[in-house]
Amino acid sequence: MIENNTVIIATFIVYLAVMLAIGYMAYKRTASSSDYFLGGRTLGPWPAALSAGASDMSGWLLLGLPGYAYLAGVESLWLAGGLLLGTWLNWLICAKRLRTYSITTDNSLTLPEFLSRRFDDKSKLIQTISAFFILLFFLFYTSAGLVAGGKLFETVFGLDYTVAVIIGTVCVVSYTLFGGFLAVSWTDLVQGLLMSAALLIVPIVAMSLNQGSLTDMLYDKNPELLTLWNDVKGEPLSWIAILSLVGWGLGYFGQPHILARFKATRSNKDISTARRIAVIWTALSIAGAVLVGLTGILYVDGQGGHLPDSEKIFMLLVNAIFHPVMAGFLLAAILAAIMSTADSQLLVSSSALAEDFYKQVFRPQASSQEIVMVGRIAVVVLSVIALILALNPESSVLGLVSYAWAGFGAAFGPVLLLSLYWKSMNRYGALVGIIVGAVTVVVWKQITGGIFDLYEIIPGVIFATIAVITVSKITGPPSESVLTTYRQYHENLKSFE
Repeated sequence: MIENNTVIIATFIVYLAVMLAIGYMAYKRTASSSDYFLGGRTLGPWPAALSAGASDMSGWLLLGLPGYAYLAGVESLWLAGGLLLGTWLNWLICAKRLRTYSITTDNSLTLPEFLSRRFDDKSKLIQTISAFFILLFFLFYTSAGLVAGGKLFETVFGLDYTVAVIIGTVCVVSYTLFGGFLAVSWTDLVQGLLMSAALLIVPIVAMSLNQGSLTDMLYDKNPELLTLWNDVKGEPLSWIAILSLVGWGLGYFGQPHILARFKATRSNKDISTARRIAVIWTALSIAGAVLVGLTGILYVDGQGGHLPDSEKIFMLLVNAIFHPVMAGFLLAAILAAIMSTADSQLLVSSSALAEDFYKQVFRPQASSQEIVMVGRIAVVVLSVIALILALNPESSVLGLVSYAWAGFGAAFGPVLLLSLYWKSMNRYGALVGIIVGAVTVVVWKQITGGIFDLYEIIPGVIFATIAVITVSKITGPPSESVLTTYRQYHENLKSFE
């Protein structure tokens, strides 16, 4: 437990009160399902960019990535570089097109709904199967956030892990339940700024307290900590290891909670500004996270100790070098990271249940208010399931995130990108591509050794892409209505500029 935590508790209470206030203001502006699930498409460049970034990075940015850098040293830059490249490409080649096409397809709110309308899938199979995989992988993703919350409250307050996870879950659900997308996006703006500030402040202060340069001290401890090409034991990194780390960048094109920010942006012109903000924020935050891990190596070594759980290195540094008042704000950044992602995941999952299952299968005539109510009920139900999955204290935040990240990236990334650029793609190709990508990830994850040590997102993306192209060509061209919508989409791309 962290000492002198009375001030930290007070800081947390103030922080949560501010987040709940933002949630309440958003609640007053939420009147329809479009407002609840997509904020009425009113996001400016700053909330769009930071909401996408904060909901993307989650608790693993302050726990998982620093923990990996603590164990692996500069090798972690392969992962950081892949993430930064993926962020930039996602905003560059996907954002404007997805926003435009989602409006062209009768204002599609969810990713499954967009894919269904894009290919005029009257059977609703694309929408239903997409929603199923969103629910499946988001349960693991949300669980990762709750595990991070459990580690935070366990470390700060000395709570039992189970109690800590439950408290974290209640914090997230409280404002997501009522405010919907606007609450999530507005709080993400605040939380994103807090996260980046914390990740820059902690390593800068930690390095200023060291006698000598960081690189020299790390070299003296272990020269292999400073090389990109060897692991910490001095053994060369295999091509499988390097591809697996860089391959994280492929996941961005299929993350429903990030793609939702593109659709919710106020205009196509705002997206260019948002892209610059998002890339700068991501670069600073990732650099800070890696530096936290590297400075943490020296701190733990200087204390003559050993850190059993590397994902607690950020919390350890904050407690060691900051006054309780400052520590409270910095530790609140972890809560910000957790909440900013878990709330987005719950919202996308609830929209999949309400819009893509309930409305399509059970109540096609359901009113907008009824859909919002079902969405809020879904938030609670999904939170409980994710909570159950998170109750194992041995769970790794980075491990849970990597599985869900791969699942989304492979299932939806190739299908979405091809749907935005290839007019000959049809609904059969889309359906098979989603299934092949998701199944490849699930199966590949269960096998180890040799080529199967490659991060499962890479074979998932490759096989899904092959499946989309092959099946679309075999089953013939899309219908005339699909081609007409595609032409209208390209006309809108020009007129929306």
